[in-house]
Amino acid sequence: MRLQDGVRGRGSQVSKLSKLTIVGTAALLAAACGSASTGSSGATTTNPGVPSSITISSFTTDIASTMGLLKPLTTYAAHGSNNLLVGVILPDTTSSARWVDFDQPYLTDAFADAGYSSVQFNVQNAQGSDPTQIDDATADINLGAKVLVVCPLDGPTGLAIASLAAAKGVKVVDYDRAIFPPTGQTYYDSFNNFGVGQLIGKGLEACVTSENVKSPQVFVLDGGKDTDPNAISFAQGYDSIVFNQMPSGTTEMAAGTTNSLGYKLVENEFSPGWSTTSAETIFQQAFTAHPNINAVVSANDEMNAEVVTDLKADGVKAGTIPTTGQDATPAAMANILEGWQCGTVYKPIWLEAQAAASLALYLRDGKTPPMGLVNGTTTDPVSKRKVPSVLLKATWDTPALIQSTVIANGVINAVALCTNVRPAVTGDSGLPTYAADCKKYHIS
Repeated sequence: MRLQDGVRGRGSQVSKLSKLTIVGTAALLAAACGSASTGSSGATTTNPGVPSSITISSFTTDIASTMGLLKPLTTYAAHGSNNLLVGVILPDTTSSARWVDFDQPYLTDAFADAGYSSVQFNVQNAQGSDPTQIDDATADINLGAKVLVVCPLDGPTGLAIASLAAAKGVKVVDYDRAIFPPTGQTYYDSFNNFGVGQLIGKGLEACVTSENVKSPQVFVLDGGKDTDPNAISFAQGYDSIVFNQMPSGTTEMAAGTTNSLGYKLVENEFSPGWSTTSAETIFQQAFTAHPNINAVVSANDEMNAEVVTDLKADGVKAGTIPTTGQDATPAAMANILEGWQCGTVYKPIWLEAQAAASLALYLRDGKTPPMGLVNGTTTDPVSKRKVPSVLLKATWDTPALIQSTVIANGVINAVALCTNVRPAVTGDSGLPTYAADCKKYHIS
Protein backbone atom coordinates (compact mmCIF):
# COMPACT_ATOMS: atom_id res chain seq x y z
CA MET A 1 0.00 0.00 0.00
CA ARG A 2 1.17 3.51 -0.75
CA LEU A 3 1.89 5.34 2.46
CA GLN A 4 1.37 8.84 1.16
CA ASP A 5 -1.53 10.36 -0.70
CA GLY A 6 -1.70 13.17 -3.19
CA VAL A 7 2.03 13.74 -3.55
CA ARG A 8 2.26 13.36 -7.31
CA GLY A 9 1.62 16.05 -9.88
CA ARG A 10 0.06 19.47 -9.93
CA GLY A 11 -2.94 20.18 -7.78
CA SER A 12 -1.63 17.86 -5.07
CA GLN A 13 -1.95 18.52 -1.38
CA VAL A 14 1.77 19.30 -1.27
CA SER A 15 0.97 22.86 -2.34
CA LYS A 16 -2.04 23.07 -0.08
CA LEU A 17 -0.46 22.18 3.25
CA SER A 18 -1.06 24.29 6.30
CA LYS A 19 -0.13 27.90 5.78
CA LEU A 20 3.07 28.81 7.54
CA THR A 21 4.59 32.21 8.03
CA ILE A 22 6.59 33.24 5.00
CA VAL A 23 9.99 34.50 6.05
CA GLY A 24 10.94 37.84 4.63
CA THR A 25 7.81 38.34 2.50
CA ALA A 26 8.26 42.08 2.31
CA ALA A 27 11.90 41.72 1.39
CA LEU A 28 11.12 39.16 -1.30
CA LEU A 29 8.86 41.63 -3.07
CA ALA A 30 11.78 43.86 -3.93
CA ALA A 31 11.37 47.25 -5.54
CA ALA A 32 11.40 47.35 -9.34
CA CYS A 33 14.62 48.09 -11.16
CA GLY A 34 12.79 50.49 -13.45
CA SER A 35 13.66 48.90 -16.78
CA ALA A 36 11.05 47.65 -19.20
CA SER A 37 10.64 44.97 -21.83
CA THR A 38 8.25 44.28 -24.68
CA GLY A 39 6.68 40.83 -24.60
CA SER A 40 5.48 38.72 -27.50
CA SER A 41 2.07 40.40 -27.31
CA GLY A 42 3.66 43.82 -27.82
CA ALA A 43 2.77 44.96 -24.30
CA THR A 44 5.47 46.67 -22.28
CA THR A 45 6.26 45.09 -18.93
CA THR A 46 8.32 46.58 -16.13
CA ASN A 47 11.14 44.62 -14.57
CA PRO A 48 9.89 43.83 -11.05
CA GLY A 49 13.44 43.47 -9.77
CA VAL A 50 15.22 40.34 -8.67
CA PRO A 51 14.19 39.28 -5.16
CA SER A 52 17.47 39.70 -3.32
CA SER A 53 16.45 38.46 0.11
CA ILE A 54 15.60 34.82 -0.59
CA THR A 55 17.37 32.59 1.89
CA ILE A 56 17.13 28.93 2.77
CA SER A 57 14.67 30.04 5.48
CA SER A 58 12.28 31.48 2.89
CA PHE A 59 10.87 28.10 1.89
CA THR A 60 8.00 26.41 3.70
CA THR A 61 5.72 23.46 3.09
CA ASP A 62 3.27 25.89 1.50
CA ILE A 63 5.01 25.79 -1.86
CA ALA A 64 2.36 27.82 -3.71
CA SER A 65 2.57 30.82 -1.39
CA THR A 66 6.35 30.83 -1.23
CA MET A 67 7.12 30.28 -4.91
CA GLY A 68 4.25 32.53 -5.93
CA LEU A 69 6.36 35.47 -4.77
CA LEU A 70 8.59 34.83 -7.78
CA LYS A 71 5.81 34.96 -10.36
CA PRO A 72 6.33 38.63 -11.35
CA LEU A 73 9.99 37.99 -12.17
CA THR A 74 9.17 34.73 -13.95
CA THR A 75 6.62 36.50 -16.14
CA TYR A 76 9.03 39.33 -16.94
CA ALA A 77 12.06 37.13 -17.63
CA ALA A 78 10.09 34.72 -19.83
CA HIS A 79 8.96 37.54 -22.16
CA GLY A 80 5.91 35.46 -23.12
CA SER A 81 8.07 32.61 -24.42
CA ASN A 82 6.38 29.41 -25.49
CA ASN A 83 9.69 27.55 -25.55
CA LEU A 84 11.37 25.34 -23.00
CA LEU A 85 13.32 27.48 -20.52
CA VAL A 86 14.35 25.00 -17.82
CA GLY A 87 15.04 21.28 -18.17
CA VAL A 88 15.07 19.06 -15.09
CA ILE A 89 16.58 15.57 -15.35
CA LEU A 90 16.41 13.10 -12.45
CA PRO A 91 18.57 9.96 -12.38
CA ASP A 92 16.48 6.82 -11.93
CA THR A 93 13.54 5.12 -10.26
CA THR A 94 15.43 2.41 -8.38
CA SER A 95 18.26 3.82 -6.23
CA SER A 96 15.73 5.62 -4.03
CA ALA A 97 11.95 6.01 -3.91
CA ARG A 98 12.46 9.73 -3.39
CA TRP A 99 13.04 10.53 -7.09
CA VAL A 100 9.53 9.46 -8.05
CA ASP A 101 7.59 9.91 -4.82
CA PHE A 102 9.01 13.27 -3.75
CA ASP A 103 11.45 15.05 -6.08
CA GLN A 104 9.43 14.90 -9.28
CA PRO A 105 6.13 16.18 -7.81
CA TYR A 106 7.81 18.78 -5.57
CA LEU A 107 9.89 20.12 -8.48
CA THR A 108 6.82 20.20 -10.69
CA ASP A 109 4.92 22.16 -8.05
CA ALA A 110 7.82 24.54 -7.38
CA PHE A 111 8.29 25.55 -11.02
CA ALA A 112 4.59 25.79 -11.75
CA ASP A 113 3.91 27.82 -8.61
CA ALA A 114 6.77 30.15 -9.54
CA GLY A 115 4.87 30.98 -12.72
CA TYR A 116 6.38 28.67 -15.32
CA SER A 117 3.89 27.41 -17.88
CA SER A 118 3.78 23.73 -18.78
CA VAL A 119 5.83 24.38 -21.93
CA GLN A 120 8.50 26.40 -20.14
CA PHE A 121 9.85 23.61 -17.92
CA ASN A 122 10.16 19.87 -18.19
CA VAL A 123 10.85 17.24 -15.49
CA GLN A 124 12.22 13.94 -16.82
CA ASN A 125 13.80 10.79 -15.39
CA ALA A 126 16.74 9.07 -17.10
CA GLN A 127 15.59 5.65 -15.83
CA GLY A 128 19.12 4.70 -14.80
CA SER A 129 20.60 5.12 -18.28
CA ASP A 130 23.66 7.32 -18.83
CA PRO A 131 22.99 7.74 -22.59
CA THR A 132 19.37 8.62 -21.85
CA GLN A 133 20.35 11.31 -19.38
CA ILE A 134 22.80 12.84 -21.85
CA ASP A 135 20.22 12.61 -24.64
CA ASP A 136 17.61 14.29 -22.42
CA ALA A 137 20.02 17.13 -21.67
CA THR A 138 20.89 17.54 -25.35
CA ALA A 139 17.22 17.58 -26.32
CA ASP A 140 16.42 20.19 -23.65
CA ILE A 141 19.25 22.43 -24.87
CA ASN A 142 18.09 22.07 -28.48
CA LEU A 143 14.57 23.01 -27.40
CA GLY A 144 15.92 26.26 -26.00
CA ALA A 145 16.50 25.56 -22.31
CA LYS A 146 18.60 28.26 -20.68
CA VAL A 147 19.09 26.31 -17.44
CA LEU A 148 19.45 22.59 -16.72
CA VAL A 149 18.71 21.19 -13.27
CA VAL A 150 20.49 17.83 -13.25
CA CYS A 151 20.96 15.05 -10.72
CA PRO A 152 23.69 13.11 -12.55
CA LEU A 153 23.66 9.34 -12.57
CA ASP A 154 27.42 9.36 -12.10
CA GLY A 155 30.45 11.62 -12.36
CA PRO A 156 31.29 11.12 -16.07
CA THR A 157 27.66 11.66 -17.09
CA GLY A 158 27.47 14.85 -15.04
CA LEU A 159 30.68 16.16 -16.57
CA ALA A 160 29.45 15.36 -20.09
CA ILE A 161 26.22 17.28 -19.47
CA ALA A 162 28.07 20.22 -17.92
CA SER A 163 30.35 20.36 -20.96
CA LEU A 164 27.40 20.27 -23.37
CA ALA A 165 25.70 23.05 -21.44
CA ALA A 166 28.80 25.24 -21.24
CA ALA A 167 29.31 24.99 -25.01
CA LYS A 168 25.81 26.41 -25.54
CA GLY A 169 25.93 29.00 -22.77
CA VAL A 170 23.40 27.07 -20.69
CA LYS A 171 23.60 27.32 -16.88
CA VAL A 172 23.58 24.18 -14.73
CA VAL A 173 22.22 23.49 -11.26
CA ASP A 174 23.67 20.31 -9.76
CA TYR A 175 20.62 18.85 -8.04
CA ASP A 176 21.42 16.70 -4.98
CA ARG A 177 24.65 15.36 -6.53
CA ALA A 178 27.49 17.74 -7.36
CA ILE A 179 29.20 17.61 -10.75
CA PHE A 180 32.45 19.54 -10.10
CA PRO A 181 33.33 20.43 -13.72
CA PRO A 182 37.04 21.23 -14.28
CA THR A 183 36.12 24.49 -16.06
CA GLY A 184 33.13 26.77 -15.82
CA GLN A 185 30.78 27.08 -12.88
CA THR A 186 27.70 25.24 -11.73
CA TYR A 187 25.64 25.69 -8.57
CA TYR A 188 24.99 22.83 -6.17
CA ASP A 189 21.63 22.35 -4.42
CA SER A 190 21.56 19.71 -1.70
CA PHE A 191 21.86 18.99 1.99
CA ASN A 192 25.02 19.09 4.04
CA ASN A 193 26.04 15.56 3.09
CA PHE A 194 28.87 15.20 5.59
CA GLY A 195 26.36 16.36 8.21
CA VAL A 196 23.85 13.77 6.98
CA GLY A 197 26.47 11.09 7.53
CA GLN A 198 27.16 12.42 11.02
CA LEU A 199 23.45 12.16 11.83
CA ILE A 200 23.52 8.50 10.75
CA GLY A 201 26.57 7.84 12.94
CA LYS A 202 25.09 9.55 15.98
CA GLY A 203 21.80 7.74 15.37
CA LEU A 204 23.54 4.37 15.37
CA GLU A 205 25.31 5.16 18.62
CA ALA A 206 22.05 6.19 20.26
CA CYS A 207 20.38 2.98 19.10
CA VAL A 208 23.23 0.77 20.26
CA THR A 209 22.70 2.27 23.71
CA SER A 210 18.89 2.13 23.71
CA GLU A 211 18.82 -1.46 22.41
CA ASN A 212 21.51 -2.46 24.91
CA VAL A 213 23.82 -3.97 22.30
CA LYS A 214 26.85 -5.47 24.01
CA SER A 215 30.26 -5.30 22.29
CA PRO A 216 28.90 -3.91 19.01
CA GLN A 217 30.13 -5.86 16.00
CA VAL A 218 29.44 -3.40 13.20
CA PHE A 219 28.84 -3.93 9.50
CA VAL A 220 29.02 -0.76 7.37
CA LEU A 221 27.20 -0.66 4.03
CA ASP A 222 28.16 2.44 2.05
CA GLY A 223 26.27 3.81 -0.96
CA GLY A 224 27.55 4.20 -4.52
CA LYS A 225 30.99 5.63 -3.80
CA ASP A 226 32.03 4.59 -7.30
CA THR A 227 29.52 6.96 -8.95
CA ASP A 228 28.32 9.50 -6.38
CA PRO A 229 30.51 11.97 -4.43
CA ASN A 230 27.65 12.27 -1.93
CA ALA A 231 28.15 8.65 -0.93
CA ILE A 232 31.74 9.45 -0.04
CA SER A 233 30.67 12.42 2.08
CA PHE A 234 27.98 10.36 3.83
CA ALA A 235 30.54 7.68 4.67
CA GLN A 236 33.08 10.20 5.91
CA GLY A 237 30.37 11.65 8.16
CA TYR A 238 29.35 8.45 9.89
CA ASP A 239 32.87 7.00 9.88
CA SER A 240 34.06 10.13 11.68
CA ILE A 241 31.43 9.63 14.39
CA VAL A 242 31.52 5.88 14.86
CA PHE A 243 35.20 5.13 14.27
CA ASN A 244 36.86 8.57 14.27
CA GLN A 245 38.11 8.06 10.71
CA MET A 246 37.50 9.74 7.36
CA PRO A 247 38.75 7.46 4.54
CA SER A 248 39.16 9.28 1.23
CA GLY A 249 37.56 8.39 -2.07
CA THR A 250 36.33 4.81 -2.38
CA THR A 251 38.68 3.61 0.36
CA GLU A 252 36.96 1.49 3.00
CA MET A 253 37.85 1.20 6.66
CA ALA A 254 39.86 -1.87 7.55
CA ALA A 255 38.08 -4.78 9.19
CA GLY A 256 39.03 -4.99 12.86
CA THR A 257 38.98 -1.23 13.40
CA THR A 258 37.77 -0.39 16.92
CA ASN A 259 36.73 2.66 18.89
CA SER A 260 36.88 3.76 22.51
CA LEU A 261 33.32 2.58 23.15
CA GLY A 262 34.17 -1.03 22.37
CA TYR A 263 32.78 -1.11 18.83
CA LYS A 264 34.54 -3.36 16.33
CA LEU A 265 34.21 -3.11 12.55
CA VAL A 266 33.48 -6.54 11.13
CA GLU A 267 33.34 -5.49 7.49
CA ASN A 268 32.95 -2.35 5.37
CA GLU A 269 31.59 -2.61 1.81
CA PHE A 270 29.90 -0.29 -0.67
CA SER A 271 27.08 -1.04 -3.10
CA PRO A 272 28.09 0.02 -6.65
CA GLY A 273 25.76 2.68 -8.01
CA TRP A 274 23.54 2.44 -4.90
CA SER A 275 22.24 -0.88 -6.25
CA THR A 276 19.73 -2.44 -3.86
CA THR A 277 20.27 -5.83 -5.49
CA SER A 278 24.01 -5.62 -4.80
CA ALA A 279 23.30 -4.39 -1.28
CA GLU A 280 21.19 -7.46 -0.58
CA THR A 281 23.87 -9.82 -1.85
CA ILE A 282 26.65 -8.00 0.01
CA PHE A 283 24.85 -8.15 3.34
CA GLN A 284 23.70 -11.74 2.92
CA GLN A 285 27.27 -12.84 2.31
CA ALA A 286 28.60 -10.76 5.21
CA PHE A 287 25.98 -11.99 7.69
CA THR A 288 26.55 -15.60 6.64
CA ALA A 289 30.29 -15.22 7.11
CA HIS A 290 29.94 -13.16 10.31
CA PRO A 291 26.78 -14.13 12.22
CA ASN A 292 28.13 -12.12 15.17
CA ILE A 293 27.19 -8.84 13.38
CA ASN A 294 24.86 -7.01 15.77
CA ALA A 295 24.80 -3.43 14.41
CA VAL A 296 24.51 -2.16 10.82
CA VAL A 297 25.25 1.25 9.31
CA SER A 298 23.28 1.49 6.04
CA ALA A 299 23.72 4.61 3.91
CA ASN A 300 20.08 4.82 2.76
CA ASP A 301 16.63 3.37 3.39
CA GLU A 302 16.40 1.31 0.19
CA MET A 303 19.60 -0.60 0.88
CA ASN A 304 18.63 -1.01 4.51
CA ALA A 305 15.28 -2.49 3.47
CA GLU A 306 17.30 -5.34 1.94
CA VAL A 307 19.28 -5.69 5.16
CA VAL A 308 16.03 -5.86 7.14
CA THR A 309 14.59 -8.47 4.76
CA ASP A 310 17.63 -10.65 5.31
CA LEU A 311 17.51 -10.22 9.10
CA LYS A 312 13.85 -11.25 9.11
CA ALA A 313 14.59 -14.29 6.96
CA ASP A 314 17.34 -15.31 9.36
CA GLY A 315 14.96 -15.23 12.32
CA VAL A 316 16.45 -12.17 14.00
CA LYS A 317 14.13 -10.51 16.50
CA ALA A 318 13.11 -6.89 15.86
CA GLY A 319 14.86 -4.37 18.09
CA THR A 320 17.99 -6.45 18.65
CA ILE A 321 20.21 -5.37 15.73
CA PRO A 322 20.03 -1.60 15.14
CA THR A 323 20.16 -0.45 11.52
CA THR A 324 20.12 2.98 9.90
CA GLY A 325 19.18 4.78 6.69
CA GLN A 326 18.26 8.08 5.09
CA ASP A 327 15.48 9.57 2.92
CA ALA A 328 12.52 8.87 5.27
CA THR A 329 10.82 6.58 2.76
CA PRO A 330 7.45 4.97 3.53
CA ALA A 331 9.11 1.56 3.85
CA ALA A 332 11.59 2.99 6.32
CA MET A 333 8.79 4.44 8.45
CA ALA A 334 7.25 0.98 8.66
CA ASN A 335 10.59 -0.62 9.57
CA ILE A 336 11.17 2.04 12.20
CA LEU A 337 7.77 1.47 13.82
CA GLU A 338 8.40 -2.29 13.86
CA GLY A 339 11.81 -1.82 15.45
CA TRP A 340 13.88 -3.17 12.57
CA GLN A 341 15.37 0.21 11.72
CA CYS A 342 16.27 2.56 14.55
CA GLY A 343 15.99 5.80 12.57
CA THR A 344 16.42 7.59 9.26
CA VAL A 345 17.71 10.95 8.10
CA TYR A 346 14.77 13.08 7.00
CA LYS A 347 15.71 15.47 4.21
CA PRO A 348 12.78 17.78 3.36
CA ILE A 349 12.78 17.50 -0.43
CA TRP A 350 10.31 20.37 -0.66
CA LEU A 351 13.17 22.63 0.49
CA GLU A 352 15.53 21.29 -2.15
CA ALA A 353 12.95 21.59 -4.94
CA GLN A 354 12.15 25.23 -4.14
CA ALA A 355 15.83 26.08 -3.90
CA ALA A 356 16.38 24.53 -7.35
CA ALA A 357 13.54 26.53 -8.90
CA SER A 358 14.84 29.73 -7.30
CA LEU A 359 18.40 29.11 -8.50
CA ALA A 360 17.13 28.39 -12.01
CA LEU A 361 15.22 31.67 -12.06
CA TYR A 362 18.24 33.72 -10.97
CA LEU A 363 20.54 32.00 -13.46
CA ARG A 364 18.08 32.26 -16.34
CA ASP A 365 17.87 36.00 -15.68
CA GLY A 366 21.68 36.26 -15.60
CA LYS A 367 21.80 37.21 -11.94
CA THR A 368 24.05 36.01 -9.13
CA PRO A 369 22.00 34.18 -6.49
CA PRO A 370 22.04 35.92 -3.07
CA MET A 371 24.35 34.71 -0.31
CA GLY A 372 21.40 33.83 1.91
CA LEU A 373 20.42 31.19 -0.63
CA VAL A 374 23.86 30.08 -1.75
CA ASN A 375 25.05 29.72 1.83
CA GLY A 376 28.22 27.66 1.43
CA THR A 377 30.60 25.75 -0.79
CA THR A 378 31.11 22.04 -1.37
CA THR A 379 34.48 20.43 -2.06
CA ASP A 380 34.87 17.33 -4.19
CA PRO A 381 36.46 14.73 -1.87
CA VAL A 382 38.49 13.45 -4.82
CA SER A 383 39.43 16.38 -7.09
CA LYS A 384 39.17 19.04 -4.33
CA ARG A 385 37.28 21.33 -6.72
CA LYS A 386 34.79 23.65 -5.03
CA VAL A 387 31.29 24.64 -6.09
CA PRO A 388 29.01 27.34 -4.61
CA SER A 389 26.20 25.56 -2.82
CA VAL A 390 22.77 25.70 -1.25
CA LEU A 391 23.24 23.55 1.84
CA LEU A 392 19.99 22.59 3.54
CA LYS A 393 19.43 21.08 6.97
CA ALA A 394 18.39 17.48 7.61
CA THR A 395 17.22 15.81 10.83
CA TRP A 396 17.45 12.35 12.39
CA ASP A 397 13.96 10.85 12.55
CA THR A 398 12.93 8.32 15.19
CA PRO A 399 9.47 6.96 16.09
CA ALA A 400 8.92 9.80 18.54
CA LEU A 401 9.56 12.42 15.81
CA ILE A 402 7.50 10.94 12.96
CA GLN A 403 4.42 12.99 13.81
CA SER A 404 6.25 16.33 14.02
CA THR A 405 8.26 15.81 10.83
CA VAL A 406 7.07 13.62 7.96
CA ILE A 407 3.42 13.56 9.06
CA ALA A 408 3.24 17.30 9.83
CA ASN A 409 4.98 18.11 6.54
CA GLY A 410 2.58 15.96 4.53
CA VAL A 411 5.31 13.60 3.33
CA ILE A 412 3.71 10.50 4.86
CA ASN A 413 -0.04 9.95 5.22
CA ALA A 414 -0.78 9.00 8.83
CA VAL A 415 -3.94 7.01 8.08
CA ALA A 416 -2.21 4.97 5.39
CA LEU A 417 0.79 4.32 7.63
CA CYS A 418 -1.20 3.33 10.70
CA THR A 419 -3.63 1.04 8.86
CA ASN A 420 -1.04 -0.62 6.65
CA VAL A 421 -0.93 -4.40 7.08
CA ARG A 422 2.15 -5.61 8.91
CA PRO A 423 4.05 -8.47 7.28
CA ALA A 424 3.95 -11.71 9.24
CA VAL A 425 7.58 -12.58 9.93
CA THR A 426 9.58 -14.35 12.59
CA GLY A 427 10.44 -12.00 15.42
CA ASP A 428 7.58 -9.59 14.72
CA SER A 429 4.89 -8.77 17.26
CA GLY A 430 2.15 -10.44 15.23
CA LEU A 431 -0.04 -7.33 15.30
CA PRO A 432 -2.13 -6.94 12.11
CA THR A 433 -1.43 -3.22 11.53
CA TYR A 434 0.69 -0.37 12.85
CA ALA A 435 -2.26 1.12 14.77
CA ALA A 436 -0.82 0.29 18.18
CA ASP A 437 2.56 1.74 17.23
CA CYS A 438 0.90 4.93 15.97
CA LYS A 439 -1.04 5.27 19.21
CA LYS A 440 2.14 4.75 21.22
CA TYR A 441 3.96 7.51 19.34
CA HIS A 442 0.94 9.84 19.00
CA ILE A 443 0.81 9.54 15.21
CA SER A 444 -2.46 10.63 13.70
